[in-house]
Amino acid sequence: MKTIAACVEELLVAQPFLEEALSRNIINYSALAEELADPVSEMLRKPVKTGAIMMALRRYSPPKDLGNSPRLKRVIESLGDITVRSNLSDFTFQNSKTLILSHSKVLQHIDAQSNVFYAFTRGILESNIIISSSQNAYIKENFKDETLLVLKEHLSAISISLPENNSKVTGLYYQIFKRLAWEGIALYEVVSTTNEFTVLVEDEVVDKAFSVIKRLKS
Repeated sequence: MKTIAACVEELLVAQPFLEEALSRNIINYSALAEELADPVSEMLRKPVKTGAIMMALRRYSPPKDLGNSPRLKRVIESLGDITVRSNLSDFTFQNSKTLILSHSKVLQHIDAQSNVFYAFTRGILESNIIISSSQNAYIKENFKDETLLVLKEHLSAISISLPENNSKVTGLYYQIFKRLAWEGIALYEVVSTTNEFTVLVEDEVVDKAFSVIKRLKS
């Protein structure tokens, strides 16, 4: 049988921002207990007093704040160059036996064009091509026999150079995603390599997103 404490923990884990605010002691326990009263009552299928919820909140032990890790702070401070590329398009194609062949033709086409942005990711059922919008006509022609699922234009990419051994540091990506989410910035696509991390956003929020990422280092 579920307890009030178990219900409170389940609700907090599902809302990481709320959980973090609780761990930093910047939230009003009484107000939060009032907010959680209805959800907890529904989960237990009986009325629950806010006093009992407040007690569960005070006893709750949130996970350690990764943002305070000295190692993580050093890695964030040593983030490398931040590069912005605009006028990008994102094509999503259904996977097929011929898709890789079409992809190889694109690589040959842009090989000598150093100013063209290009990224390719392949999932289980679909693949994405992120490319400079100047190449849209070529992509449409070269992939005309493939199944285009989605085409999104007016995008910008923000790329961040990551320090070596970043994959061994817990919470690095979380800190980036958290800051962007706090500012209400939606990510259209995320691409990463071992030492480079790229987020794709709509053109209208690229300046704000760049500012958020730049402030991470400080």
